[in-house]
Amino acid sequence: MTEQKPPGVSWDSWIEQQICQAQEEGEFNNLAGAGKPLPGITDPYDPLWWQKQLMQREKISALPPALELLRKVERELLALRQARDEAEVRRRVEALNREIAKANSRAAEGPPTRLGLLDLESIVAEWRARSSPP
Repeated sequence: MTEQKPPGVSWDSWIEQQICQAQEEGEFNNLAGAGKPLPGITDPYDPLWWQKQLMQREKISALPPALELLRKVERELLALRQARDEAEVRRRVEALNREIAKANSRAAEGPPTRLGLLDLESIVAEWRARSSPP
């Protein structure tokens, strides 16, 4: 495949030539989704469909930083229930506390953070109570 369009060749014919060459070489054979309907083809029209797909694919959040941090803390506290040992719980809570302190120490766009530092010892005690055999 040519890297650049040769001079004197129209864009249409150059692109068509590349497509034909790729077809002959089998570049379009066995593509994922071949023979299947396009995802979302029956969904109602949304002019922002591409932005929503990009945000989902790239895991981009549209939340203000304070709300994103609140969401992260909630997810992490739920995930701590599956922690393997106390050291992991302490390490993860300390990392959250560093993020909270950093967010609280600077001005942010959107609403201010309403998070205080997490009580490490009470979280560890709760984890111990959950993880100890009955």
